[in-house]
Amino acid sequence: MAAAMSAGASGRSDSLLAETDGCYHCGEELPVAPARVELDGSSRRFCCDGCAAAAQWIREADLGDYYQLRSQHAGRVDADPVDLAVWDRDELLAEHAHDIPGGREITLLTDGMRCAACAWLIDRVLAREAGVLEAGANAVTGRIRVAWDPAQTALSAPLQRLVALGYRPYLASGEARERAHRRQRNRDLIRIGVAGLGSMQAMMLAGSLYLDTTGSMPIPTRDFFRWLTFLVSTPVVFYAGWPFISGAWRELRHRQLGMDTLIAGSTLLAYFASVVGTVRGSEHVWYDAAVMFVFLLSIARMLEQRARNIASAQVDALARARPAFATRELADGSRESIPLPALVIGDIACVAVGEVVPADGRLLDAHARFEEALLTGESSPVDKSAGDPVYAGTVCREHPARLAVTETGSATRLSQLARLVEQAQAQRPALARTAERIAHYFVSGLLLATVAVYVGWRAYDPSRAFEVTLALLVISCPCALSLAVPAALAAAHGALAKLGVLAVRENALDRLADATDIVFDKTGTLSDGKPALAAVEVSADLDRSQVLRIAAALERDSGHPIARAFARVEHAPLAREVRAVPGQGIEGVVDGRRWRLGQAGFAADASDDGWLWLGDGAQAVARFQLAESERADARVAVASLRELGLSVHLSSGDAVGAVERFARQVGIEDAHARQSPEDKLAYARALQAQGRIVAMIGDGLNDAPVLAGADVSLAIGEGAALAQRAADLVLTGSSLSRIPEAISVARRTRRIIHQNIAWAIGYNVLALPLAAAGMVTPWIAALGMALSSLIVTANALRLTRAPASAPALPRPRLTAAEGRP
Repeated sequence: MAAAMSAGASGRSDSLLAETDGCYHCGEELPVAPARVELDGSSRRFCCDGCAAAAQWIREADLGDYYQLRSQHAGRVDADPVDLAVWDRDELLAEHAHDIPGGREITLLTDGMRCAACAWLIDRVLAREAGVLEAGANAVTGRIRVAWDPAQTALSAPLQRLVALGYRPYLASGEARERAHRRQRNRDLIRIGVAGLGSMQAMMLAGSLYLDTTGSMPIPTRDFFRWLTFLVSTPVVFYAGWPFISGAWRELRHRQLGMDTLIAGSTLLAYFASVVGTVRGSEHVWYDAAVMFVFLLSIARMLEQRARNIASAQVDALARARPAFATRELADGSRESIPLPALVIGDIACVAVGEVVPADGRLLDAHARFEEALLTGESSPVDKSAGDPVYAGTVCREHPARLAVTETGSATRLSQLARLVEQAQAQRPALARTAERIAHYFVSGLLLATVAVYVGWRAYDPSRAFEVTLALLVISCPCALSLAVPAALAAAHGALAKLGVLAVRENALDRLADATDIVFDKTGTLSDGKPALAAVEVSADLDRSQVLRIAAALERDSGHPIARAFARVEHAPLAREVRAVPGQGIEGVVDGRRWRLGQAGFAADASDDGWLWLGDGAQAVARFQLAESERADARVAVASLRELGLSVHLSSGDAVGAVERFARQVGIEDAHARQSPEDKLAYARALQAQGRIVAMIGDGLNDAPVLAGADVSLAIGEGAALAQRAADLVLTGSSLSRIPEAISVARRTRRIIHQNIAWAIGYNVLALPLAAAGMVTPWIAALGMALSSLIVTANALRLTRAPASAPALPRPRLTAAEGRP
């Protein structure tokens, strides 16, 4: 039965499209001898064999619902073969694809995705291709995400299917997006210009008619002014107002009532009623209301788009930050310019002053400065020393630099941040979906109220029934309500991006605004994650150099901040069977003997004294005391969080003495030491059981469970990838002052959303009775509705002003004994 219903629905939609004179698939003009294909018992005409083949494949694949769901015709399918072998080249995939469990993933652009039905079709088509693990299409951004298994299929195979349906793939580069934005912006500006000029002329002519209060104007003069108004209003309604008309058609096709339906309906109603009045010589015409409606709403929509593009601009900036070529140093000291994909791990890249770093690497020079504003939000150049990490997309300042390449292409931090921003933009919070549903029900109720008002005025004063009804439709358009949430969220994401904070999960901002308690990890979060050896005590069995080499071997590939304390130890042997024990330490085999490095009880079965011990699990051979620095703005951040009314906690795996000293230094009263990952999660759960909303800040692998279990979590961008995947927000830089600023933005966002919704509701509560009572003319209604939308958008744009960063304090030295927090 479901199949029969689907076929019937498709038949109804198909018959509607068949009435057009264009190609059944793409809508373009038919040639003298069009291609014909029998589909569902009907003969369909196509402009070319490519469109015919695409339509036939769609039907045979049982995806015919595409023709029922689509709101626009598809793009024309080129029948000529397209060589997609370039998509399988290693250098292209190294630059634009990244590894995922079980395969690889790439994001593409296509200019053929014109509506939500196209995205629906692409999702299902790719899902049927052999070797495709996952696929997703976004009709708004024109992006397609494809995950595939290279062992089963080459990327070109599923892409060939897309091409056969008219969706030509392109690399998702910032340049392509910028060109698309520029074309769209130019079209919008031309439409606004046409609407503005037409509105001025129409209002000037309408003013002459309004000023004839005594009726002394000759009828021929009046009609002449009306016909002139008709001429200047027509391009405004059908060219400048085309986005509203096409949007209304899509909503009606999807059986959804939205604001485009009301905008287009009101505009066309006013226009055609005015045309009829002009022809018949009626008493009233409403051209001025129609053109003012289009002009003011076009401005409001462009401002809304500007707010949405603020966050998109971060993706474009990240994409454009990749240079096209890199300079590589050869073994003999000479240099060559190569395409960026040719740069591989282990190469030495040379960066001139003012140039962009092409790949992630380690600095080989003694000193250099790099501007990291794009990645971290830090406006001042950052000093780097030999061995420090340097990231792709940063700009070399003052002195040229040389670096050993460690990551290229999609594995660079720049590419990872771009993916995080794209992920954040794809989220649709529950609040936004709720506002859309409210707007839909509001339009439905308004249409019923409009009918009632018209019937009432027909009985009371038939001469004013149409004018009052038109004013009611215009003034009550729910644009402000529909814009209240999306405009604010877009502006908030832009403000956070400027701060160097990325919200990567939906509802992250809403939960962050609710936070009552902040729980910090210590090492790598409140501290700078760069511990140094302060003291070494060695037993009689081994000397100092031997125990240092053993510790360095164990820590070489651990990824924990403790490893930095042993990074400068030379001639460290190779450790085998290395295993990290969360909250305890690390163990492995060095020179044929198994060693443990960590807490006293773990490494030597001794009492915990806060030092880092080296032993075999039963007997110790050495212990180390480590010193680390707090982050420059740790105390400022903690103080700022307190000023915001939050309770600040410290939960660390370090020894009691070290944690208490550190807590006193940064100003935290509630500190907990020797916390395993399970203990940290239990502590967060205990706070939640008291009705508290817990925000967790961490950076390490051991923080991933509590980051996932907290109500909202922030991961330090320099930390482990697992911690970032478990977090709701990611700090792209190291400045902790971004955290209170992000909370302030989240709270301001909530206030502005509430203000916008309150304004939209209050406006309609006030405006609807006035319009229904006949106290508002249509052109004043258009002005009031547009001003309401402008107020909502302008209020949301206030969020784009990110708060100034807090000043940093001098960095003191602390002594701390590290467990594995």
